[in-house]
Amino acid sequence: MQTEIRNRPAFANIRVLLESGDSLIAESDAMASMSSTVAMKAQLAGGFFNAVIRRLFGQESMFVNEFSTYGTGEVVLTQPFPGDMECIELNGNTILLQPGAFVACESGVKLSAGWAGFASFFGKEGLFRLKASGTGKLWFGAYGGIFTRDVSEELTIDTGHLVAYEPTLKLKMGMAGGFFSFIFGGEGFVSKVRGQGRVYLQSRSMDGLAAWTNSHLY
Repeated sequence: MQTEIRNRPAFANIRVLLESGDSLIAESDAMASMSSTVAMKAQLAGGFFNAVIRRLFGQESMFVNEFSTYGTGEVVLTQPFPGDMECIELNGNTILLQPGAFVACESGVKLSAGWAGFASFFGKEGLFRLKASGTGKLWFGAYGGIFTRDVSEELTIDTGHLVAYEPTLKLKMGMAGGFFSFIFGGEGFVSKVRGQGRVYLQSRSMDGLAAWTNSHLY
């Protein structure tokens, strides 16, 4: 399997060249185009229970699509919003994805729903997150550009900018400053990430876009 992330960072898409025996799992509705030699099969994401959790609490589709071919073929995958995509290689480790970030993975990667905690819920990220583990490539996307931070103690993140993080990190809700700053500073609640590990952040926020759009409509 040969893969390439193209047109980044603003309009990233994934071009995948499949060979006989290759298998690719992608989020529902991620396919932009595919060769006539490629077969697509819909399946529940991680089994029935995990699929229901993903749909009800994780803002994800219950189904994913599996692409395969007996010869060679091309698949192009996109995401529903403009922004960058990232590819990481899992080798027995785990990464936690915020709702809507998952794009695709190789068949050796296992997807399941994990409890995110009330901190994530009050940060408008949902009660559950997507847990990706196993072996193989994993692709996820973001609104805007993607940048990383290696956390050694604690990092404060504005809600809506967190895309993915390692399970060695824990989330806790807090205020960016004191009570006065909380009320009048425009930041509200923030996520305090504690521990040691890597976080992936997006340079734009959907909430920020919604607020900017509403301010020009009324």
